[in-house]
Amino acid sequence: MANTPARTCPLAKKCGGCQLQNLSYDEQLHLKQATAIRLLGRFGHVEEIIGMKDPYHYRNKVQAAFGVNRQGQIISGVYQSASHRIVPVSDCMIEDTVADRIIVTIRGLLKSFKIRPYDEDTGRGTLRHVLVRRGWRSGEILVVLVTAHGMLPGKRNFVRALLQRHPDITTIVQNINAGQTSLVLGPHSEVLYGPGYIHEQLGDFTFRISPRAFYQINPVQTEVLYRTALDYAGLTGKETVVDAYCGTGTITLCLAREAGREPERRARDRRGKQPRRRARRDQQREGEPRGQRPLLHRRRERLPAGHGQGQ
Repeated sequence: MANTPARTCPLAKKCGGCQLQNLSYDEQLHLKQATAIRLLGRFGHVEEIIGMKDPYHYRNKVQAAFGVNRQGQIISGVYQSASHRIVPVSDCMIEDTVADRIIVTIRGLLKSFKIRPYDEDTGRGTLRHVLVRRGWRSGEILVVLVTAHGMLPGKRNFVRALLQRHPDITTIVQNINAGQTSLVLGPHSEVLYGPGYIHEQLGDFTFRISPRAFYQINPVQTEVLYRTALDYAGLTGKETVVDAYCGTGTITLCLAREAGREPERRARDRRGKQPRRRARRDQQREGEPRGQRPLLHRRRERLPAGHGQGQ
């Protein structure tokens, strides 16, 4: 078990984002260990849970709902458990600190640009959520502005203002979610700045992560998890490994080197030349210089001063 300083979340009673943040991290691990033994102990020995050395600010995907409080002030945070009431959050103890600061900046910019948060009851307003993904190893940052419709007042100037305050942002995307739904992201997106995705390294592999892509949110424990799974698998190089419902294929690729067959690659070869042409096109796209980041792909706008080629 980990031995970390006792620390609990001050918003645990209101915030619906976590279930165990009212407990210290060691208490969380003990509870999870007891649960695992209760559910799995009758089938065999349950190993001790491998905890983190520093279980804070690890979450590389942060999303915040936006709204207005009773005083008419714009707030952002997490929905209270079993409700759509927003609990204001500016600094979450498990979220990436850079992502939190970007969300706070966006909250401050809304008033200047006369952008109102979306109101579910009246159907008025624009901004529903903000999602930020940050590469733990790459340092690249993806910001997604989720709006209720395609109109985003002063979007070009808004992007400039955000980049001036956070020049380390890699790409900004507007996602449109016009449905009456609890889902955060809608089906349509428009790239406002950069390539529309970020890269992240896991082991010896580099993954391209878009707004809707699934990727593990705890990069430190992901590497521990995959390394442990590989050790327990005890592959000899003669096995066929199938990773069902694999998302971006992170586990598949990490195990593929130790396995004897790669069925997914063989299936691609049987489909003919088209997948290979698509792969070459993707490789060319991946190989574009990092400095070439088009703003508003449709119109190829020039970037604001200080955010141009190679910046």
